[in-house]
Amino acid sequence: MADELGHDAWPCAPVPSVPGDVWHWQLEAMQVVSRVRTDLRARIAHPSVSAASTEDARDGLLLVFEELASNALRHGGGDVRALVVAGPAGWLLDLSDEAPDRPPVPAVDRDPALGGMGLHLVAQLSTDYGWERRPGRKHVWALLPSGKEPAEPLRERLPEQRSPGITRD
Repeated sequence: MADELGHDAWPCAPVPSVPGDVWHWQLEAMQVVSRVRTDLRARIAHPSVSAASTEDARDGLLLVFEELASNALRHGGGDVRALVVAGPAGWLLDLSDEAPDRPPVPAVDRDPALGGMGLHLVAQLSTDYGWERRPGRKHVWALLPSGKEPAEPLRERLPEQRSPGITRD
């Protein structure tokens, strides 16, 4: 997918409705992300959650949370909110900010040493992902598996990363 500027876009799709325990936080600044990550780690370490998920899945959740939270603060701004729903088959992460006109744009043709690979990582770890524009807000979301159930095949919606100097035919 390419937007009107020619950027490869993150898929535009509504935030799914997922049943489960709902946790939410306000993210005022980057230093709050590590505190919230610690709180999220404690919540998913609870026996009722950890028994229904694998350690790799919980690590993936923390990594995706950190990527989406830092993106919301760096590229969105304003009132940044984090929502996590712990459902029966995994988690929904929904990070929202006050920049509805700035969709997430995955890096393409960038040397990974320069950074900007977070959305590709989110796509690899998620069973589904997208973003939604609502009045005055942008919601960037990802569904992550618990690791206990076989995950549905990942969708190939993002462009492949290419090494500098290599072009597609």
